[in-house]
Amino acid sequence: MKFITQQYSIPDVPMQPFIDPVEIHNILDNAKPDSARIKDIIEKSLSKNRLSMQETAALTNTTDPDLVEMIKDGARKLKETIYGNRIVLFAPLYIGNKCKNNCTYCGFRASNKDAVRKTLSDVEITHEIEALEDNGQKRLILVFGEHDQYDADYIAHCTKLAYSVKKGNGEIRRVNINAAPLKIEGFRKVKEAGIGTFQVFQETYHPEAYKTYHLRGKKADFNYRLTSLDRAQEAGLDDVGIGALFGLYDWRYEVLGLVRHTNHLEACYNVGPHTISFPRIKDASMLQMGTKYIVTDSEFAKMIAILRLAVPYTGMILTAREPKEIRNECINYGVSQIDGGTKLELGSYSKTQNAEQNLNKGQFRINDERSLNEIIEELLEHNMLPSFCTACYRLGRTGEHFMEFSVPGFIKRFCSPNAILTLAEYLLDYAPKNTAHKGWKVIEKNIEALPDEKVKTKLRERIIELKNGKRDLCF
Repeated sequence: MKFITQQYSIPDVPMQPFIDPVEIHNILDNAKPDSARIKDIIEKSLSKNRLSMQETAALTNTTDPDLVEMIKDGARKLKETIYGNRIVLFAPLYIGNKCKNNCTYCGFRASNKDAVRKTLSDVEITHEIEALEDNGQKRLILVFGEHDQYDADYIAHCTKLAYSVKKGNGEIRRVNINAAPLKIEGFRKVKEAGIGTFQVFQETYHPEAYKTYHLRGKKADFNYRLTSLDRAQEAGLDDVGIGALFGLYDWRYEVLGLVRHTNHLEACYNVGPHTISFPRIKDASMLQMGTKYIVTDSEFAKMIAILRLAVPYTGMILTAREPKEIRNECINYGVSQIDGGTKLELGSYSKTQNAEQNLNKGQFRINDERSLNEIIEELLEHNMLPSFCTACYRLGRTGEHFMEFSVPGFIKRFCSPNAILTLAEYLLDYAPKNTAHKGWKVIEKNIEALPDEKVKTKLRERIIELKNGKRDLCF
């Protein structure tokens, strides 16, 4: 049986779920990949067309090593076609870790008596943001535990505070949010505060599996969480991010769940997700997990390539949960955003010493502890273009407008020049001499590769303006 989602204008009338596990399993069971079919599916994606669930299932069921490499190669080509060689950088900032839920995989779970609970004060938030700005960060995602204290008014307050903090040439130009699902009125409040993307991860799209991990709290309501971003759309907040926590159920099913969620948003609101995230289960305080659904490194890389092919236009986020080696590999398969210099313990960015991670103070263990500059330098060494760009959000290229640009691949026209400008700012304001030397070489190489001579000229003129002290220039 398929479920049809209806749209409601009355605030918070319960919306119909759109995930049918029987349908998804039937699609997986009937997807029989062969060489000719896999080639056709990849060619369809390279033509910048969204894949169906059946086509995506065929990719997930592919085990032949040569065909898997073909899938990865297709993802590489698609990423280059749409996004070029840019990688957007951001930092997560944990505001508070109080939580009323009891999720077996999370260090914040309510039953964890060893967790050190804390909510940053406004002064502490300011100090954290100043420290992040001193490192060159321009994009943040504010992360909140799921607790009554962290309501829409508080999230809006923290958002406005983050935008207000300026230190030297430092400023935060985009604040994304990862927090508990809100009611329609709550989503309106945070939209008015000027947030970028609001992320809500379903964790697992399998209702029965979901019950086994979410033992109590509001998060135990599968359907309320599933339809949360419908409420965001009803509130006019069209910039949303979806995700699944891989390791809770069959990874192939979760990939189809993400595609089904994408289909739903497109069908009902003409807007797909701005980002898709795919974190894997990592060590956490009081972690209580089996190993049945653990996703191997090879499966993880394949899964990322499949998601890139399935939804060509969507940004894909790979976090510091993963070690450096995995991140360096998987960037090639379609990832467009990564965090850098990440610290999870509340108040840790403004500390001068790097202490060993304390899982009782963080949500989970991070496995890539490189500084932001170390990551930027390695990206430059691989001729990738580190970007702090926020132009699309600030110029209104979100929602349907973003789809108009990104689905056909036109977004690359804006992203590459804007990435160059934000990298130039970083090199001028924050980079050590060696990094700056590498960075200007990469900038020149990327300018020369641009096809439009007028854009090249304007870009060089704006770089001169940056060198003369101007900031925040964009196309």
